[in-house]
Amino acid sequence: MDQQRMRLAFAQSAQALGATVAGPEVWGWYGRTLSARAQYSDQRACWLRLLSAPEDKAAGKIWEGNREAAALFDGRVRKPLLYDTTQSSTDGYSYRAELHQYIAEPVSSASPVLRTDPDRSTRWWESLRTDLEYVNSTLTDRVAVRQEWVDRTVPRFLHMPGPRITDWTTAHGDLHTANLTSLTPYLLDWEGFGRAPAGYDAAMLLVYSLLVPAFARRVRDTFPVLKTEHGRVAQIIVITELLQSASRGDHLELVPALRDLVAEVA
Repeated sequence: MDQQRMRLAFAQSAQALGATVAGPEVWGWYGRTLSARAQYSDQRACWLRLLSAPEDKAAGKIWEGNREAAALFDGRVRKPLLYDTTQSSTDGYSYRAELHQYIAEPVSSASPVLRTDPDRSTRWWESLRTDLEYVNSTLTDRVAVRQEWVDRTVPRFLHMPGPRITDWTTAHGDLHTANLTSLTPYLLDWEGFGRAPAGYDAAMLLVYSLLVPAFARRVRDTFPVLKTEHGRVAQIIVITELLQSASRGDHLELVPALRDLVAEVA
């Protein structure tokens, strides 16, 4: 039933935006999004993405993230441009449809958890570092990580006090190889960007890469912040996030490596 509802809203949104679907369906996390390659009215290839939420929850960070990221970062970092959006509500659900620039490059991994070394070039790493430096220096009032969450959740999963965040920067908020294309790289899926502890993006890329030591070493070499106290705090926070996610059944294969990393940084 939910799939039928999403497909109908997707077709209606495509019509409202003047787009013609031209590729297979791609379902997002727990069916919350539905996307496909499409053709825009001026014959541009694009990516049509539909986000759904109950009407009373259709607001806030995730709902507005890609639109607000476009205002700050389109044309300034390597990310898909946002062409147009539309919003609708029916039968107790709200929908936000977004037309993004279509990026022909494949992503660096199919899953956030990296399992094989993509062996990226020096230019790839330099591009990523440059873009993240720009993101870090950009001001926003959006929040990706809250100190209150850290104080409450770190003791629950790591049995230690939550560290105090003293250095805040803007972060992409969901940086892993499934959100990085293989050649440029483009940074995808900006809905969670916001203020976070310094080194947060680097820490997330590292933690999702722990099963591939060669790639994890390159992350550490590229982002020296990980060797600082700020980077240690960021790693503790990201480890906690992933352990919390694992408690709900997500990416259980990472848990032993997360526990090993805790022993190094806690």
